[in-house]
Amino acid sequence: MKSQTVRLLLAGLLAGSLVAGCGGGNSTSSGGNEGSGGNAGSNVIKIATQSPLSGTQSLEGDGIKLGAQLAVQDRMEDFKKLGFDLQLFPQDDQADPKIGVSNAEMLIADPDVYAVIGHYNTGVAIPSSVKYEEGKLAMISPANTGVELTEAGKKSVNRLVARNDQIAPAAAKYAKEKMGITTVFIAHDKTAYGQGLADEVRKAFKELGVKEVAYEGINPGEKDYSAIVNQLVAHKPDLVFYGGMYAELGIIAKQAREKGYTGQFMGGEGLESNDMYKIAGPAAEGIVYATVVSDIRSQEEGKKWVERFKSAFNKEPGAFSPFAYDATLVALNGIEQAIKENGGKKPTREQVMNAIRATSEFNGLFTKVSFDEKGDNKHSQVYIYKFGKEKAEFIGEAGQ
Repeated sequence: MKSQTVRLLLAGLLAGSLVAGCGGGNSTSSGGNEGSGGNAGSNVIKIATQSPLSGTQSLEGDGIKLGAQLAVQDRMEDFKKLGFDLQLFPQDDQADPKIGVSNAEMLIADPDVYAVIGHYNTGVAIPSSVKYEEGKLAMISPANTGVELTEAGKKSVNRLVARNDQIAPAAAKYAKEKMGITTVFIAHDKTAYGQGLADEVRKAFKELGVKEVAYEGINPGEKDYSAIVNQLVAHKPDLVFYGGMYAELGIIAKQAREKGYTGQFMGGEGLESNDMYKIAGPAAEGIVYATVVSDIRSQEEGKKWVERFKSAFNKEPGAFSPFAYDATLVALNGIEQAIKENGGKKPTREQVMNAIRATSEFNGLFTKVSFDEKGDNKHSQVYIYKFGKEKAEFIGEAGQ
């Protein structure tokens, strides 16, 4: 981010993770006009989160929930003065599109829910966003990078982070200019996020004149990737670029090193987790990834926020906790504006949805936010990290 956006995002927070059942709680109210929202007899305003709170991605999902929770706590007294009871309403989408959609339907049926902070997985966010649009329920994603999420023109869908078509060119340029690669093997996990990133980086490498030796998809969740490892060992590319999550690349990198592959590995924010070391072992060292979060510990305000987070929850922030915090502040600012425009009364969801989309030059703690006509943040950035011996190290802003 530029200097005026001061407080950068997360990286040193890698102590946590990254980036991909029913809800984490039961609705306290039901019914109502799903398009309007706003229970006239209630002073409750709920901010929902949708992220995986169980399963293999629960660490990342919990980080999103807690980032939002801290923001709600910070603004609770302000809303009490306006006459409203502000509450967090966390839901577990289990990284499952069907669960995400089911949760979305439940949230829409609760007229006290005014915004959703989520999702972690693009593949969950896309189908869920169809429901949010139907219910005029504003969604702000602190993590989703899939291009198609905001390409559909939904007025309810917004995000703080860079898109894959921003991340891919930055990653490809860094790989060619800083890592010296001339040949690349591209792999992905067949998900909306992973394949979407792989497709974008494929185009970027082609434009840069980097030779593609293979383009392959794998099935996530397996324990042995010998088939694709044998291919990359045979091709001997300078670089393996993987669109997907750390769990799978960790296995691939470990097996590839054991079979003598000496090239480099790179991916997107899905690799951002210290669990990479548990899976890949020594093979984790040297893996590079492009992500949407920066090192907040490099700024004094960021350090103070980390300490506040740890004091509140007795754990380190997750990789997307800061963006979840800022996304929630943006949502609450929109709700507050809608309340004022509605004469101090509880607004409709449509009023809130429009107020959030109109966000311009809002100074969050970690990023400035201005949504364009698609709901993308005009101030989003891309950063480069590299796994060292014990933790991922912040290299800098891509292109700098």
